[in-house]
Amino acid sequence: MRLLLRADASGSIGAGHISRIVAYAERAVARGFSVAFSGSVDNAEWLAARLDELGVARVPFDATGFDAVIVDHYGLGDLREEVNAAGALLVSIEDDVFGRRPADIVVDSGFAPAPRPDDGSDVLLRGIEYAPLRDVVLATRRAPAGPPPHVTVVLGGGAEWSSTVALLLRALRDTELPFVADALVRGEPSVPSLLPGQSIRVAPPSPALLELFATTDVAVSAAGMTFVELCCLGVPAAVVQLVDNQETGYSAALELGLGIGLGHADTLADRLPAVTASLRSLLSDASLRASLAATASSTVDGRGVDRVLDRLASRTGTVRDASYR
Repeated sequence: MRLLLRADASGSIGAGHISRIVAYAERAVARGFSVAFSGSVDNAEWLAARLDELGVARVPFDATGFDAVIVDHYGLGDLREEVNAAGALLVSIEDDVFGRRPADIVVDSGFAPAPRPDDGSDVLLRGIEYAPLRDVVLATRRAPAGPPPHVTVVLGGGAEWSSTVALLLRALRDTELPFVADALVRGEPSVPSLLPGQSIRVAPPSPALLELFATTDVAVSAAGMTFVELCCLGVPAAVVQLVDNQETGYSAALELGLGIGLGHADTLADRLPAVTASLRSLLSDASLRASLAATASSTVDGRGVDRVLDRLASRTGTVRDASYR
């Protein structure tokens, strides 16, 4: 099968779309597909390097000559007629109403997708069982480091979140508990003066993120793709809603008991005592951490890409791969 992947990353939209596309590229290449990529990888170069390792060509967006096109993009409109006219099937990845468009196959890997109006799409694959996880996530084995607890703070690839990270670091300090924290963020967040037994290291996002997750006792994460990875790994997490397109996923994650909610990023400053109390409970209560980890890892198995590619293969007559069973 000849497969074209379409997504973008930037300082404003983050790197989550590229992370998902890399997961599709890995499994498609493993199945013997010919894979190409179209889009910008600004601010996600450390993720996109994996496309080069896989031998994925970078091409302009044109469905001609491909059997299928997978689009993961909020800013593009209706592409089905264009893609079908070129002889390809369209697979569209959406997050609730964000990125929604008619397609031959629609994928929404949210924790609890809301009802979707009929727009003529043929196949709907909806639910966390279709979440795309990269190979490095599935290969990571956890060995938590504490005591003191190792905390990883990561809010995605956008540089505009450094002030939010600064607030979270302040709340961590205010727990008055010992910890070793790694804050992965672009920009230079202000680091508060610390109490005895507390330490904070600041670095930009990089491929070393999964190595940190392997030893993480508590994560503080946005409610995006990184949080899904944390669930798969069984890392207990406190969750922040950064932007509007995370609202549905954030609420569903809390209802399912997958994390501790810290609220919307815009309200953190006004709710700092409550945020501090939530982080204190997560740092101090081992049974709470164990419960969150067990629920999260049992909810996200990381085999979503294979399930999507199986359905795509059935539409194109390609032999399916049952290796995820």
